[in-house]
Amino acid sequence: MAAHLNVELKARCADPARVRRVLEAAGADFRGTDAQRDVYFAVEDGRFKLRQGTIERSLVFYRRGDRAEARRSEVTMARLEGLAPAALDALEATLAAALGVRAVVEKRREIRFVDHVKFHLDEVPGQGSFVEIEAIDLDGTIGEERLRAECEAWRGRLGIAAGDVVAFSYADAALERDSEPASSTPGRSS
Repeated sequence: MAAHLNVELKARCADPARVRRVLEAAGADFRGTDAQRDVYFAVEDGRFKLRQGTIERSLVFYRRGDRAEARRSEVTMARLEGLAPAALDALEATLAAALGVRAVVEKRREIRFVDHVKFHLDEVPGQGSFVEIEAIDLDGTIGEERLRAECEAWRGRLGIAAGDVVAFSYADAALERDSEPASSTPGRSS
């Protein structure tokens, strides 16, 4: 897959059942619940990860600002659903040897779509419950302004408060949690 543009928003989610109801009422296409393991490799610029899941399997490189808002993300992705588990394990080992592993994140993810907008309801051990909105422009015909407006419209529709929107990635929160004393809260900025 060639590079494409996303506008993404991630927020803490105190009421996943409410988000599910809103999406169901909007006719969202439920694609399933994925058990995902993301291995983030050490790269100088952007983020580079191998995702092994029960639904989604891919190699993803992306650049995204770390701001608590709907934010632009430039994504290049190779879909790997056709690879056998042994080949995925060999790919992970090869990339880890070449680049080093920055972080590993495991999560349970519900995946839904409304047109070109993808929704994730995530349960991340040690971090909590989150909702993600990804407005996706695969071929350059939608544009960043419209993607941003769609993210914001869905944020309002899902009842996501501005204070619940987060800037960090799950990998960053895992690294922060692993480096802080036990009394600190992961993913919280001071």
